[in-house]
Amino acid sequence: MILRTALLLSALAVPLSAPLAAEAQQRTCAQSPGKVLEVCVEVRDGRATYEVSRRGQQVLAPATLGLGFAGEAPVRYTGLSDVRTGTVDTSWEQPWGEQRLIQDNHAELGLTLAGDTPLNRHVGVTFRIFDEGIGLRYDYKDVPAGQKVAVISDGTQFRPQGHYTAWWYPALGQERDEYLYTSTDARRITTAETPLTLERDDGLYLSFHEAALVDWPSMLLAGDGAGTLSARLMPWPDGTLAWKTGPFSTPWRTILITDSIGTLADSRIELNLNEPNALGDVSWFKPGKYIGVWWEMHLKRTTWASGPQHGANTANVERYMDFAAKYGFDGVLVEGWNKGWDGDWTVEGDKFSFTEAYPDFDMDAIAAYGRKRGVRLIGHHETGGAVENYARQMNAAFDLYKAHDVGVVKTGYVRHSGNIVDADGGLQWFAGQYMVRHDLAVVEAAAKRHIAIDTHEPVKDTGLRRTYPNWISREGARGQEYNAWGDPTNPPEHMTILPFTRLLGGPMDFTPGIFDITRGGIELTRRVQSTLAVQLAEYVVVYSPVQMAADLPENYEKNPAAFQFIRDVPTDWETTRTLQGKIGDYVVVARQQRGGKDWYLGAITDENARKLQQKLDFLAPGHRYEAQIYADGPGADYRTKPDALTITRKVVTAQDTLDLNLAPGGGAAIRFRALD
Repeated sequence: MILRTALLLSALAVPLSAPLAAEAQQRTCAQSPGKVLEVCVEVRDGRATYEVSRRGQQVLAPATLGLGFAGEAPVRYTGLSDVRTGTVDTSWEQPWGEQRLIQDNHAELGLTLAGDTPLNRHVGVTFRIFDEGIGLRYDYKDVPAGQKVAVISDGTQFRPQGHYTAWWYPALGQERDEYLYTSTDARRITTAETPLTLERDDGLYLSFHEAALVDWPSMLLAGDGAGTLSARLMPWPDGTLAWKTGPFSTPWRTILITDSIGTLADSRIELNLNEPNALGDVSWFKPGKYIGVWWEMHLKRTTWASGPQHGANTANVERYMDFAAKYGFDGVLVEGWNKGWDGDWTVEGDKFSFTEAYPDFDMDAIAAYGRKRGVRLIGHHETGGAVENYARQMNAAFDLYKAHDVGVVKTGYVRHSGNIVDADGGLQWFAGQYMVRHDLAVVEAAAKRHIAIDTHEPVKDTGLRRTYPNWISREGARGQEYNAWGDPTNPPEHMTILPFTRLLGGPMDFTPGIFDITRGGIELTRRVQSTLAVQLAEYVVVYSPVQMAADLPENYEKNPAAFQFIRDVPTDWETTRTLQGKIGDYVVVARQQRGGKDWYLGAITDENARKLQQKLDFLAPGHRYEAQIYADGPGADYRTKPDALTITRKVVTAQDTLDLNLAPGGGAAIRFRALD
């Protein structure tokens, strides 16, 4: 699996210079492999700071480092020592993903900060420096084994230099991460969720996030009105940020730094900062596409609750399985099959049973029906945020699914953030340490049964799919369901912001593919705000190894020509290239099918019509392709004529350029079928 390795990492802790052995060093620096970025760490006047330069120009001004603990005074740092440097250049292979081979090429700078409090006496700090960004984390190895400590402050800061526009929404809202983004001067940020993306006036991009979020609260970023961003962690009910038992390390804080929109979107720093696959052979999970008893409930044609309109009944599920088998889908998601949906389940989630079905849902019969047709049932565990109730039943619930050949389970935590009740009756945030621990416990329990997890209302993605490849997708943003009942629904620009914000964290189960856009003339702000071409393009632009065809089966059968693109498009990729884009305006993404020669392209614009020229130099040189182009038709407009779609074919090569004429709220989806 490892293709190339050049490991010079300083396991021997080789000093940078001889004086380090005699006295503590006050400043040290290291550069990325291509000498694009430089990180310098300094201890001065009791503070430990780091700064980052790009091509010799300061990008991040000196900003503070360190944690604070209960029972200790604020730490004063007195020096740094044990400087270790090295480089890594290696490649590794994803079992599934948006890119099969991942290159990990970075320099490493490790050091020890000396502090004047017992728990901060020796603080390890590690920087991994890539050409397009950095990661940093803390190691508290001197905390005695078994000693429980309370983290009460995170002093990590980020100080961007220059004038930036930010795409963000206020953190700690009751709907978790399901908010529309706004773009403002970055100095107007109050408290924001990550990934937080900024663009400087001269076109430099910064994006702040974290990697390998394990047993630690999610990091938010608080602005001071002048441009400095400070780490803010989601606390426990008593105000403690994190409880840890020594020794311990923190997650990585990550910063992408690039002047290329493609490099921003296609960086793999998040994955490279996570630990390798801990599960071994995961060939039991196969990427694929699914349909489901889902959209019909959002349209209020059927219900999650029991009764005469109950959607999750045996006959209805078997109808969906027939459709899936006919058109080549791998699975059928069924929501509302289990007892507990009657009443207000968002506040009575403790009534959910995850092993007892409603009387009109015969799991034995449905699983057998699916096996005969080569279609698997996709499980669903909505908890209503009653985490303790779910935790008590989780193992039995996964055993039940395992016995019925269910290989993927969608979990849900629909409850207002800040109102999740823990075992002691405390009220928890949706991404504090309590929920971070819970989410991983679910993934580990599922892995033991060869079950993959698609988490909705999740803790944000930080690349843990590398370590736990059965954690295949998450929600974590405003998804398609808001286009059924949101007021307003997602505007066209939403899909041109996500690739450069939320999707930097990892796959998203957005559930694309709505064909009945106008829904009998419902007002614009209560329906999908896009053209039909965008609904196809989303399968390429929004990455997930499991993609849903979210609309009703009958709507696809009414438009078989457009439906063909959904049937053809893969969900597992050899490589991905973000070809062009402007945050909030437009995006063009191309992906090559894993194990094949075909390429697929998705282009989406905001509410403005746009003409783009796209070079096809990503195609294999010297080969011909049939471009199957699904484009906005004459008069297409997301407001007045969203269904207009034109399908054309032409032969192209890598030397050609395509004109992409995108309607207001429109897009294009293209399959490049290899001819030789």
